[in-house]
Amino acid sequence: MREVDRVAIEDLGIASIALMENAGRAVAEEAFRRLPTEGGAVAVVAGKGQNAGDGFVAARHLRGRGAAVEVWLAAGEPSGDAAQNLAVLRRLDVRVAPAGADLAERLAGAALVVDALLGTGAAGEVRGGIRAAIEAVNRCGRPVLAVDIPSGLDATSGEILGICVRAAATVTMAVEKRGFTRGVGPAHTGLVIVADIGIPPEALDRVLGPG
Repeated sequence: MREVDRVAIEDLGIASIALMENAGRAVAEEAFRRLPTEGGAVAVVAGKGQNAGDGFVAARHLRGRGAAVEVWLAAGEPSGDAAQNLAVLRRLDVRVAPAGADLAERLAGAALVVDALLGTGAAGEVRGGIRAAIEAVNRCGRPVLAVDIPSGLDATSGEILGICVRAAATVTMAVEKRGFTRGVGPAHTGLVIVADIGIPPEALDRVLGPG
């Protein structure tokens, strides 16, 4: 999937921030469907890569539809497209704060938690602030919607990288990841929703083969 992204962006000329916008909007749509009819708070727990950027876009769209949104940063300040989308949230006065030791208690007040910590590029055992945030997400007792992949799940093997988010549902981008049906993947993804984020079939065919 990383190679598909590269082909779409570098070879076909699609702006990476456009793909991020489409991914975040798809996450927001699924999140909104999962909120109670009377509304509810959404907590986005984010790392600092592209996966986090998808979460920031989702937060903006959810705020635009009337949800109360808070963003918790587990790995410091992001860079690139993700940083640009986080800056927009701050201009909109969305609460953005570092994830602290009391994160699980803060998440317990949300109707839904969005996991935007780690994406398909994660490798090696999860450590540090990201590990602590995953522990808090799993401990908070709230339903979790994962962005692209539950954080801490190996996208190919379906094995856990030391610790893994237990999601009620996963909005995955363009194609379902192999790890979702291997190893312990099925126990962590919940319902899988495959989102069309505007990657042309040519990019998929070039990397994955026709069909």
